[in-house]
Amino acid sequence: MTVTREVDLEPLEPPLMAPLHRDLGWADVQRMSQSASHREDPALHRIRETAAVRRGTRMVKVLSAAQVAGHLGGWLPYGFCYRACDIEHLRRPEELALLRTDGAMDTEVGYALRWRAVDPVDYEIPGGAAQPGLAALPAHQRIGALVLGTGFTPSSDDLIPEYISAGFADLPLPANAQLLGYSSAGEEVVLYTYQPEQHGWLRLAGPKWRRLLEGLPGITPDREYVPCTDAPTAQLVGRINEHEYQAVADPPEEFRVRALTRAARYPVQTLSRRAEQALWRGTVCWVLQRDERWARLRLLRPDAESLAVTGARCYERGVYEAWAPLGELQDHHIMDLAYDLPPAPARL
Repeated sequence: MTVTREVDLEPLEPPLMAPLHRDLGWADVQRMSQSASHREDPALHRIRETAAVRRGTRMVKVLSAAQVAGHLGGWLPYGFCYRACDIEHLRRPEELALLRTDGAMDTEVGYALRWRAVDPVDYEIPGGAAQPGLAALPAHQRIGALVLGTGFTPSSDDLIPEYISAGFADLPLPANAQLLGYSSAGEEVVLYTYQPEQHGWLRLAGPKWRRLLEGLPGITPDREYVPCTDAPTAQLVGRINEHEYQAVADPPEEFRVRALTRAARYPVQTLSRRAEQALWRGTVCWVLQRDERWARLRLLRPDAESLAVTGARCYERGVYEAWAPLGELQDHHIMDLAYDLPPAPARL
């Protein structure tokens, strides 16, 4: 017998499924998901593999008020996240606090960022084959809940598959991403929606929900449009014939040139995620920020050895960053990760 959770499912969000029988009940599966001894259990792996990310799958990252302000300023999605369908039942701030990455547990208001996945290649299972070192990090070197390595988040009641952005990379924001607020009564409110051509956020919350915005540091609740001030650390680029353009993704089907006028928003023929990467002290890192002397780096594969070598500090769950002299960077280059798009009509 295969059991699925009863939620309103989108076709782009296949349900988490478990083949239950007399010797394997739902409580047994949940208990296995919370035990490091079951990391290599084939039955648990098969269950985890049913929670697939597809192009257009709604992804969610639970935020603190400070993180919301950061995203309004231009932060991109990165780090730990979840499929929206897997946490649809968690609506109250105290329930969402379990999934926060900053380690805090204040529960007066809940916040989240929701967007659609551009491609499954952008997501990995924390503690899995791509990130084996996360689950071995001791408590004094991490913030937030421990990484079990089973592919599920720590919980005494729920079975929630967790993801990270691949290599803890910043992911460019797709069109119509949303910043959400959750009231103490469990009401979900769309606070802002992302406008990619303007690189800013349009406020949607009316006067009734203005109280959800009052705790955001540095943000005026009455402001209807908030332009991003930070330069993006990753961007989408597309090509039409031999020409390259900044691109916008509106998954699952629309990938276009970034242009203020609608008439110029042509579909691109290819799409890539572009970011800076470098090697520092033998450790592969993303280059998030740099000037003439220093660079801010984020580790792609944090483990005990790389933390000891780089002295990287944990800023939120799984995210380790450090400042390095620019002259010490090796193999400093621009990396393009190409996505596999369906053919777009060619333009002359």
